[in-house]
Amino acid sequence: MRNWFERSSRLVHFAKQYPVTFYGGLKNRELFEEVKTFCVFIGYPRSGHSLIGSLLDAHPNMLIAHEVDALKYFYFGFGKNQIFQLILENSSAFTQNGRQWNYYSYRVPNQWQGKFQDLRVIGDKQGEGTTLRFKKAPFLLEKLQRVFQERIKFIHVIRNPYDNITTISLKTKRHRRTLEESIDYYFSLAETVAALKSQMNSDNFFEMRHELFIENPHLFLNDLCRFLGVEASDGYLKDCASITFKSSKKSRLDAQWTPELIDLVKTRMDSIDFLNGYSFEE
Repeated sequence: MRNWFERSSRLVHFAKQYPVTFYGGLKNRELFEEVKTFCVFIGYPRSGHSLIGSLLDAHPNMLIAHEVDALKYFYFGFGKNQIFQLILENSSAFTQNGRQWNYYSYRVPNQWQGKFQDLRVIGDKQGEGTTLRFKKAPFLLEKLQRVFQERIKFIHVIRNPYDNITTISLKTKRHRRTLEESIDYYFSLAETVAALKSQMNSDNFFEMRHELFIENPHLFLNDLCRFLGVEASDGYLKDCASITFKSSKKSRLDAQWTPELIDLVKTRMDSIDFLNGYSFEE
């Protein structure tokens, strides 16, 4: 009964959103025609996506939504401009509500969050949800690439798996998981990302380690902007760097990691090339 009710509620939501976004997308079609790049995050919860998404949204040529779950609407038949309209509304609303998320402010001073000067890049910061949808419906990747062609860019933010798994276990609100359950969940996402990556043109895939970004946000943010096809001014980079964390938090120290679980993660990391070099000790 509950599942039926949830499905019915979703269908009602989509039925209401469809005409509204159709009209908004039609009204803003000339604006959206100037968009050169559609940006998609893939990956894991609690890996630094919220920070990166908000920094990109601060750029005068970009709008990055905070968890619209664009692929969900794409799956249900919403058109490109309808999804762009949802992203535009989400970016503006998130900014008006203070850009607070998980007790942290992602507001960048002096910049363009929730608005833009010349819109060239539009995207959705929803790494976990997008990855889950690709896992359940792999055909969506081909469909997405067919619609956007070379205009689609993927961003993959990686964090030390021990820290990422710990945070998933301790701080995920919807589904509280043990460390063992969090390990399985994390690697189900990582294996999906690895499969997706193997099907993509490397020129359209940007991979970044959260720890290295924190050490040098200017360098990595500048590279990321160039990857997305825009230039980053010194003022933009400086203002973005002003809200980044001073160091990466070693969340693994907050959980009871046994030698067996540490070895389990190490073994599973060995089969995924983009996790090479991570360890519990460093």
